Amino acid sequence: MSRWRKGLIAASVGIATSAAFVATSSVPGQAAASLVADYRCTGGIAGAGVDIEARMTPQVEAGTMNVRWDMSYKSVKKFGSPGFFPEGSSLDLEGVVDISGAWIGQLRPRGGKEQGELLPGNYLELPEGLSDSASLTRTGTIRFKPTTLAVRFTPAEGEVKVNNNRKITYTGSWSHEYTAPEYSDFLNDVQKTSAKDATAKLEFIGTKVAYIGRRAPGLGPIRVVLDGQTVTDPLVEPGLDRSGNAMTGTESQEVLWESPQLDYGSHTIEVVNTEAKDAYVDAFQVITGDIPEPPAHNQATCTLQNNPGAIDITVSGPSGTQTPTGTPTTSPTTSPTTSPTSTPTGTQTTPNNNNGGNNDNGLGRVIVVPNATGTSSTTPKATGPTATKYYRAQVANTPKGGVDTGEAPEREDGPYGLMAALVIGGAGGGLLLRRRRAAHAGGAH
Repeated sequence: MSRWRKGLIAASVGIATSAAFVATSSVPGQAAASLVADYRCTGGIAGAGVDIEARMTPQVEAGTMNVRWDMSYKSVKKFGSPGFFPEGSSLDLEGVVDISGAWIGQLRPRGGKEQGELLPGNYLELPEGLSDSASLTRTGTIRFKPTTLAVRFTPAEGEVKVNNNRKITYTGSWSHEYTAPEYSDFLNDVQKTSAKDATAKLEFIGTKVAYIGRRAPGLGPIRVVLDGQTVTDPLVEPGLDRSGNAMTGTESQEVLWESPQLDYGSHTIEVVNTEAKDAYVDAFQVITGDIPEPPAHNQATCTLQNNPGAIDITVSGPSGTQTPTGTPTTSPTTSPTTSPTSTPTGTQTTPNNNNGGNNDNGLGRVIVVPNATGTSSTTPKATGPTATKYYRAQVANTPKGGVDTGEAPEREDGPYGLMAALVIGGAGGGLLLRRRRAAHAGGAH
């Protein structure tokens, strides 16, 4: 077989083989795919149970991989405030994403949302999104799979006044009275009783509490009970001023008793009217000191409720083209066919699911391949819960020569030069023969 025919066959095999390799972007963009993880959270601020949804979207670009979770409640049941807190409390969520493949480890997307002033049971607002990122220095396929989720609540430092008609339990005979502005009662109202042993009880979470009421002539003594124990000895005397003298006027919003510093947690305060005389409750003041770490008893435990699957992203090398590990034969011994009989190890094929089906043991994964450079054609493939994109490399320019060196084979002169040489040689031979004949004739003469 002539050398030019062999070169043509090798070039054809090289074109067919190179077209089978997968092309990837040299600067991959963000993945256009996401998956949903459903969690059920219980305990702490979640109470009997709160369902939330995390939509995970990984991104890979400019040497960095980033994972974002978009959070939302799945029903009207939401995380609730455990107590009375001023503006500035924080709800913090932290997820865990397992990374495998070309990069092994974990990313921990996290985010927080600052809350307004809270009362017990007020809904807590979720952070709009959680995120985490890491530098990426390796090429290959990276798998992102969401796993656990932690929910924490950190109360704001400060104080909140709890008005007499909110979240307070009264026993005995009490009446609610709106008061004239000149009295300067908190929110212009009070609770009043004249019944002996009438009580007002507040459950709160904090580090300190104060009882606020009126000082006025003829008021009876009050006993204060904190966490089930009497803590006032002697009793509180609202009928006396701070110096112990009988009141001659009315003073409103007086701090009649204040607790010592308490451990952060759940507490109760109870005030008891010890005589059949007038007594007032205007408000309780709940104080929360600085809490550097989220309290453990406010945390919710979240359990994954579905199998969300995973997302695979293929990251290219500097050249922008996936490099095959095999090398095609330089000189085929048989005539080339329209497609190679074997697939190089660098060729992108349908993902191996290890079980012959369309999922990986129920993984339901989504595979994402960044767009190829230059002109490319895409063939999306949907298999149930999976969504796979493949990109076949396009040969922009026909290769110059064989696949062995990448250089054009040596050019042969072909039969045309030989024919020319024969023609010229024939003509020259005829002329020489005529001259010899002429010479021979002249000698005879």
